[in-house]
Amino acid sequence: MGFLGLFIVLAGLWSVGSSQVSAYDVIEVEGGGVIKGTVSLNGPVPPPKAYNLITFPDPEYCGRISDGTGWRLLKDFVVNQQNQMQGVVMVLEGVMAGKPFALSIPKVEAQDCQFSPFTTVVRSEHGIEVVNMDPVMHDIQAYETSITQGTRVLFNSPLPFNHKHQRENIHATHAHVPGKSMVHQFQLSKGRTTFVMQCGFHAYMESWGIAVDNPYFTFTSESGSYEITNIPPGTYRLRAWHPSVKHEQTQMVTVESLQTTQVNVVLESPVGRWTAHTRQKPARFTPAALGRPIRIEPLVELQRP
Repeated sequence: MGFLGLFIVLAGLWSVGSSQVSAYDVIEVEGGGVIKGTVSLNGPVPPPKAYNLITFPDPEYCGRISDGTGWRLLKDFVVNQQNQMQGVVMVLEGVMAGKPFALSIPKVEAQDCQFSPFTTVVRSEHGIEVVNMDPVMHDIQAYETSITQGTRVLFNSPLPFNHKHQRENIHATHAHVPGKSMVHQFQLSKGRTTFVMQCGFHAYMESWGIAVDNPYFTFTSESGSYEITNIPPGTYRLRAWHPSVKHEQTQMVTVESLQTTQVNVVLESPVGRWTAHTRQKPARFTPAALGRPIRIEPLVELQRP
């Protein structure tokens, strides 16, 4: 399935927020408050997307992370035993003045044929930095999207392979020294607040971002917890965003001076067949399709469904 097909499958997962362009002033915050809590997933954890490595370039190197049978699993949902969810972006909307931004241009690393982090934030007119840690070439395709206005290409650029690593020896221990970084500036259209980046060669490489216009955001940890600090007293909209959750949660929250407000969020798990990328047994394509003997070994990570 190509990228257009991916967007058709995920069309119901994208959401529209407020316009990402607004004035924000940096001021000295007096009597700032705190919002903290946890984010949980209600319902069963959806199975990961699965990609047959034989159908993509560099199956031996990229297979260093695989399930042991030739499939790469893309785990959108990272949930612990208490159903607490990692990687949810918590955004406080409506803050017009406050602390300065600590992040201007987010960095995404391509390492072992996966993008890290999977979720991030972006700022219109600022851009993104991508660094290749792999001795293979990647093709960076970036898009903006919304459920009502559709998808628009932001940029498409090759990411040359990293010469600092051994290309032919997949058993080599890679220190993953950064290669030359690629920085792309872009401007998001009004009404489009979702950013997605995918490798044109390795479709299982995805990174998603939500546009922010103030620095009051954070990401949930392995325990599903989050904390936003030094918030000017006032009433704002708290948004819990994850690209694979169809119905995001938003609520109005009032922040009191020097007080901590507890807000726990529950996101609904997708129901039914939520992705077209599933493992097939037997696989339609096998190493014989390449016309040469290969061995896909999960040397870095043996993935479990």
